[in-house]
Amino acid sequence: MSAILLMLLGLGGMAAGYFFYSRYIAERIFRFDPDFVTPAHEFEDGIDYVPTNKFVLWGHHFTSVAGAAPIVGPAIAVIWGWLPAFLWVVLGTIFFAGVHDSGAIWASVRNRALSVGSLTGYVVGKRARSIFMIVIFLVLLMVNAVFGVVIARLLINNPGSVVPIWGAIAVALVIGQMIYRFKLNLALVSLLGVIALYLLIYIGPAVPIALPETVAGLPANAAWILILFAYAAIASLLPVWVLLQPRDYINGLQLFVGLILLYGAVLLGSPKIVAPMINHQVPEGAPPLIPLLFVTIACGAISGFHGLVASGTTSKQLNRETDARFVGYFGATGEGLLALAAIIAATAGFASLSEWRAVYSGFGSGGVQAFVDGGAVILSDGIGINPAVAGTMLTVMAALFAGTTMDTGLRLQRYIFQEFGEIYRIRWLGRPLPATLMAVGCCILLAFGAGGADGSGGLLIWPLFGTTNQLLAGLTLLIVTVMLVRLERPVWVTLLPLVFLLLMTLAALLIQLNSFFQKKDWFLLGLDVVVLVAAILVTLECVSALRASERERAKEDA
Repeated sequence: MSAILLMLLGLGGMAAGYFFYSRYIAERIFRFDPDFVTPAHEFEDGIDYVPTNKFVLWGHHFTSVAGAAPIVGPAIAVIWGWLPAFLWVVLGTIFFAGVHDSGAIWASVRNRALSVGSLTGYVVGKRARSIFMIVIFLVLLMVNAVFGVVIARLLINNPGSVVPIWGAIAVALVIGQMIYRFKLNLALVSLLGVIALYLLIYIGPAVPIALPETVAGLPANAAWILILFAYAAIASLLPVWVLLQPRDYINGLQLFVGLILLYGAVLLGSPKIVAPMINHQVPEGAPPLIPLLFVTIACGAISGFHGLVASGTTSKQLNRETDARFVGYFGATGEGLLALAAIIAATAGFASLSEWRAVYSGFGSGGVQAFVDGGAVILSDGIGINPAVAGTMLTVMAALFAGTTMDTGLRLQRYIFQEFGEIYRIRWLGRPLPATLMAVGCCILLAFGAGGADGSGGLLIWPLFGTTNQLLAGLTLLIVTVMLVRLERPVWVTLLPLVFLLLMTLAALLIQLNSFFQKKDWFLLGLDVVVLVAAILVTLECVSALRASERERAKEDA
C-alpha cells in the first residue's frame, strides 16, 4: 500500500475535524465569548499572566504538549499493525484530544486560570482535589525525569544535534526580545527565527560535540541530565515571554516545517508501507491490542498531560476566549499530525517486511530511533536531503519537542508545589524559587536515587506513564463534563470520550497489575494500586457531584 493514501486520509480527517467539529464544540458546547475578560488580562503580571498573540500561544501549547511521546507511542504501537495505530491517532485527535485540550483551557479560563488539580476542588470537592493532585504529581514527575533521560541519550547518540538543540535557546531569547521589547513584525521575526534554526541544523553535523566519558566522576548521560535540569529550573523562573513562549513558538514553526518536508517527501517519493495492516505475528510476550493500544499511544490521540499544560500555562496567556479553539484544538491537531508522521516513518521507512520485523522483534521496539531512521530514508529518497542532515533534523525535532515539554513540565511542577503551599498554608512553598527547587529536587532524587549514577531512575516508573496519563485525561474530561452539566449544556461530546477512556485505562491498569505481580515487581505494583484506587475515588466523587447537580436542577425546575 502506498503511504500517500494513508497520509491523505489522515490529513483529510484531521482537517475536517478542525474546520467543522471544532467550530461546533466552540460555538454550541463551550460557547467561547470574545468579550470575556481572560485571566491573562485580569491578573496580568508580566511573568506568568501575559496576554499573548494566538499564533505565538499556539506554538507554546503545541510544542509543550507534543514532547517525544507522539513519536514514541505510535512508533511502538505499529507492532500490532499500522491500521489500529492509524485509526486511534486520527479518530482520537478529532473526537478526543481536540475536545480535551480546548475544554481544559475553557474550564481553567472560566475559573481564574486554576490548574486542573485546583479546579477539581472548586468544581467537585476538596477530597477529589487531594486525590487528583497525587495523580498529577506522578505524571509530571514521570515526564520530567524521563524526558531528561531521553534528551541526554539523543545528545550522546547524535553529537551533531548538540549545536542546534542548545542554539535554539539563544535564538528563542533573541526572538522574545524582538517580539515583546522591540515590537517587530511577527511574520518577519518568525521567518528569521526559522532560518536561524535550520542553519543550526545544517551546521550541527559539521561541528559535533560530545562530553567526555566521565564528567566529575559521573557518566556523560548523567552530566547531561544535570545540565538539562539546571537549564529547566532557570527557564521555569523566567517570565514566560523571555524564553518559554518564544522558544516554544519558534520551535513549533520549525517543527511544522519539518513535518511539511516529511509529508512532501512522502508525496514525491511515494514510499510503500511494508508493515502489515494487522500484525498476526506479534512477538511473544506482547500485551493484547485492546486495551493497551489506547495507553501506548497517548500523546497523538489524547493525553492527560495536555490538560496540565492547558490549565497550567496556556490559560494564563490566552488573550481572548475564542482563541482557545485555535490554540487548543489545532494545537492537539498538530500533535496528531506528528503522530501520523511517526506511523508512516515507522512503517514505510524500511526496505522490506523482513527488515521491519527485524527491528520490531519485541514489544517496545522501534520508538524514536525507528522514526529517525525511517524518516531519514523517506526524506532522502523523496526530496534528496543528505541522509546525515535528514537524520540530524529528525533527531533535533524529537529532542526539541522533548525539551520544550520538559521546560513546561518543570514550570507546571513548580505551580503544583506553589498550590500545595497555598492549600496547606505553607508560605515558603508558595514562592517560585523554593517551589522550583522542590520540583527539581524530586526529579533528581528519582533520577539518581532510583537509577544510580547514570541518572536513569525515571525509567523505573515509566511503564506506568501510559495508564496514569490517560487516566488523567479521563478525569479532566470528567471535570469539564461536570461544568457542562451545571451549565445545562449538551455533554455527549465529553461524556462519550471519557467513558471510553476510563474503561480502557482501568482495564489496562488491571492487566499491568497482574503483570507486575507475575514479575514480583512490588514497587510498580504498589504504585499501580495507588493510581487505580485514586482513579476510582475521583470518579466516584465526580459522579456524586453530577448527581448533586441534577438534584439541584430538579429542585429549581420544581
